Amino acid sequence: MPDAFMLTPLENTELPEFKREMQRAFQLGYEAEFGPCAEPILPEEDIDRSLNAEGAVAYAARVGGVMAGGAVVKIDRKTRHNELELLFVRAGTQSRGIGRRIWNSLERLYPDTAEWETFTPYFEKRNIHFYVNCCGFRIVEFFNPRHKLPLAEGEAPGNMAPEAADYFFRFVKTEK
Repeated sequence: MPDAFMLTPLENTELPEFKREMQRAFQLGYEAEFGPCAEPILPEEDIDRSLNAEGAVAYAARVGGVMAGGAVVKIDRKTRHNELELLFVRAGTQSRGIGRRIWNSLERLYPDTAEWETFTPYFEKRNIHFYVNCCGFRIVEFFNPRHKLPLAEGEAPGNMAPEAADYFFRFVKTEK
């Protein structure tokens, strides 16, 4: 079956491709809204911070054996409050159900989750549609210059232009 979908834990050997394809997907989404940007929108340090966070698990999605996307989740088995840190679909393969398959697989992997949380910048209209209309998340908070995104010391939302970096949505999905 050449188009078989699989979501498996990310292997160390796949890490360079995973990071490169994730950065490319995020870069193209940003540039579609704001035009070319010389700096990476999702710096490798940000990806590494997510990958190395306590409770982090990374997954590669494959279609027909080819990496078609992936995700990083942060799992807290004690509180059952889990976070979708990063999710991407390889550029050029969007709108084929891969993102939905990734998300559905993650939910099946963590059936004890009480609540999922994720964030996305305001300009990522595809992400907003995906999280709300396809995955069942609710928008619960909008960060802007008058209501700042709480960031840890030295943390920043990538190398986005100031007009983009200040505007983020927080999404929550409460499981039954």
